[in-house]
Amino acid sequence: MSEETGKLKQDLRVLEAMAAEMDDYLRNENLFWPLDDSSMPRLTLGGYLMRQHRFNALREQLDETEQKRLDAAESLYNEALVEKVVAFEQRAHEEIRARLRQWNEYLKELRDPSVAAGAYYSSAVETRAMLSALLNVLESPPYRLDRRVLNEIMSFDRVLANYWESGDFIWPEEWIPAYPRQSYWWLYGHPRTRDYES
Repeated sequence: MSEETGKLKQDLRVLEAMAAEMDDYLRNENLFWPLDDSSMPRLTLGGYLMRQHRFNALREQLDETEQKRLDAAESLYNEALVEKVVAFEQRAHEEIRARLRQWNEYLKELRDPSVAAGAYYSSAVETRAMLSALLNVLESPPYRLDRRVLNEIMSFDRVLANYWESGDFIWPEEWIPAYPRQSYWWLYGHPRTRDYES
């Protein structure tokens, strides 16, 4: 099994675990919900939606059994959302605010020459991918996106673009269909590590 295939299979396990606890998650106030398996990331809407977005584009890379597991997880997720439009929207905006703070802190580290933040960009940029996944859902009915969020994200994107070096896709090559360069330019290259003014 290639490392890329292994990551996709691990993503499926995480998605299943998140879907199984989504109903409880939306009924509680804990933004970062610990899953039963402590080796997995904590459940958030952004974490679930980022993986769901990936699987929507990469479904054909799964075998038949895995596709059935994916369908079952998505059914659980959809059931959890029944009659929870307001709860979902509020939780999604709460996470967006948290992720914006997280992303802003990372961008500050990038501008600090004493911190080697560029070395872990490929993992830190998951925050930006989660923001994108949250926005995609909130921009579709029945949800409503706080438009101020878009301005803040565009502002942060301009900061990153000031010292961006275009290049190859930074995540597994098999994931490229889920992240076309035009929309996800921040996954194609890396930040330069020199000092730049924002």
